[in-house]
Amino acid sequence: MKYTKGTLGLLVAILIMGTSMNAFGFFGFGGESWKEEVLLHDGSKIFVERSLARGGRREVGQRPPPKEQSLSFTMPGTGQKVTWEDKFSEDIGSSNFIPMLLDMRDGVAYLVVSPMGCLSYNKWGRPNPPYVIFKYHNKEWKRITLQELPAEFKTPNLVISSPDDSVKQTGLNPIPAEKVQQLNEGFKQPEFKTILREPLDPKKTTISNVACPDYNSQQYRSFKPPLPMKPTEEK
Repeated sequence: MKYTKGTLGLLVAILIMGTSMNAFGFFGFGGESWKEEVLLHDGSKIFVERSLARGGRREVGQRPPPKEQSLSFTMPGTGQKVTWEDKFSEDIGSSNFIPMLLDMRDGVAYLVVSPMGCLSYNKWGRPNPPYVIFKYHNKEWKRITLQELPAEFKTPNLVISSPDDSVKQTGLNPIPAEKVQQLNEGFKQPEFKTILREPLDPKKTTISNVACPDYNSQQYRSFKPPLPMKPTEEK
């Protein structure tokens, strides 16, 4: 088969595009995927495959929020493949969580995530500190309390902020554990610096730097206006 110059150029472009897609996932074609090296509490490391697709409701001029995401890994010792998924929620208009920490003890996997925005925060019971914690048991993820999370799990070890952007900015795949720690530096919120065990001041608790009102409180369920208003004087 003979190829014209135009055909050869097209084939080269396709090959280059394919190489980029294999390195960082399918950018712009339904989502992105990448690998992260995760440092566990005992000093060992595992590789985690992550994916994220954006979509759903958004304000004009803003990029779409995460619509669905997943992470997969192999359990050390058993070789069991485990996957956690966070799918689109109609009531939130996006996925639910921000993954923060994945760790293991005694052959059991634990995942710490934070609610993504105020709608998710209210949906998941306004946890304080703002974590939702899952334990992989009997081949399924079950929510547990903060008290059930092993005390030695202290430092977030997954890329927290816009991980799909971070992987493109670093140009690394997989992202080394040391780079993951660097990407997580600079957070002002204490709940992202370490896994807190004590409640935060409710008046200072924010989700994504936004103070989330509790619409179930008496303030929002009462017909009485929250602030007294003086009648205006007629002139």
